[in-house]
Amino acid sequence: MRYIIDSSAWIDYLEGGQLGEKVRKLILGDNEILSLNLIVAEVISYIKRKESNAELAYNAITTNSKIIEISPDVAKRAGLFHAEIRKKVKNFGLVDAVILMAARDKGAKILTGDAHFKNFKEAVFG
Repeated sequence: MRYIIDSSAWIDYLEGGQLGEKVRKLILGDNEILSLNLIVAEVISYIKRKESNAELAYNAITTNSKIIEISPDVAKRAGLFHAEIRKKVKNFGLVDAVILMAARDKGAKILTGDAHFKNFKEAVFG
């Protein structure tokens, strides 16, 4: 199976939480693990603000997943989707829209702890 590991899941993995255990199992299993470059940026920002080891976090993500970038078409679809969803969910983030459109583009599930994804079939909660 193909999975995009969301920022919340990577952070929980790095902090040794329950969702992080699901990440570990997916990594060890017969799965294709993907992360967007934007996810790397979100996780590194969080880790740095917590005054933890950003290099360790970076290495964990880049070693255990394939880092992908989005195409201009995915970016366009994410922007259009974001504009629409914000009419209903005022704090739905642009990065979340990009992750969702990338998952659809790649035929991937999203492992996440982020409640913004709760109504999307692509989301898997740990």
